[in-house]
Amino acid sequence: MARCSAIKPNGERCKRLVADGSDVCSAHDPGRAAARQRAAAKGGRSRGAAGELRELKEEVRDVIARLDAGGLERGVGAVVLQGFNTLARYVELERKIVEQEEILERLERLEAQEAASAWGA
Repeated sequence: MARCSAIKPNGERCKRLVADGSDVCSAHDPGRAAARQRAAAKGGRSRGAAGELRELKEEVRDVIARLDAGGLERGVGAVVLQGFNTLARYVELERKIVEQEEILERLERLEAQEAASAWGA
């Protein structure tokens, strides 16, 4: 199999493999732009970040209530809450990565459209 011939926004050549009969991968195929956009939108929703945050909030509230009621040792509660804080930072990091990937895909599509119109396509 051959490698994709597309050049990424950072100037590097794409390293993805292409299907026979094509010179670009599915991520750079202009004919698949709409499908990629739908998949990206669906992918962002399916990750369930909002649901995950709701669960984290419920669990944090439970730990706080248990601490308040004396059903959980303070040291243990502190460590558990630190763990929740770490999870919350990872959820935020994941959100930023997904957002950045979506922006890069949009930029690549715009650059491809601009290049196609510059060549009179």
